[in-house]
Amino acid sequence: MSSVSPDEILKTHGLKNTRQRQIVLEELAKVDSAVSQPELEKKLGKDMDRVTLYRILSMFQEKGIVHSVLDLNGTTNYASCSSSCTEGHHHDQHLHFNCTNCSKIYCLDVKIPNIKMPAGFKATAINTIATGICNNCS
Repeated sequence: MSSVSPDEILKTHGLKNTRQRQIVLEELAKVDSAVSQPELEKKLGKDMDRVTLYRILSMFQEKGIVHSVLDLNGTTNYASCSSSCTEGHHHDQHLHFNCTNCSKIYCLDVKIPNIKMPAGFKATAINTIATGICNNCS
């Protein structure tokens, strides 16, 4: 996540500044990889219940604050969006890397080439995942 404060992120995206939303943004800023809701639940402990966390992550995704990517087990993981993402318009079309050793998912600054869709198809998102061993595990 960028050096923008949780207060600024919430204000920019038209969201009420609550302590729980700030806590989630602070946790996301601490990690260098995408994180699943169960992982966040463990980190947050008694600070937040599962339903509240789910609602916050869903809202953040809707507003363009986070994007989601499925890991090798089909679990949704969340990562901070780029500053160009807005409500309903994600521009995080980059390569995701899922380490087969530590299971972390990294957003890599590798752009996905423009893919021409067949007539009648309109892609709203493209998700490309590479698998292998990350730089921390190799």
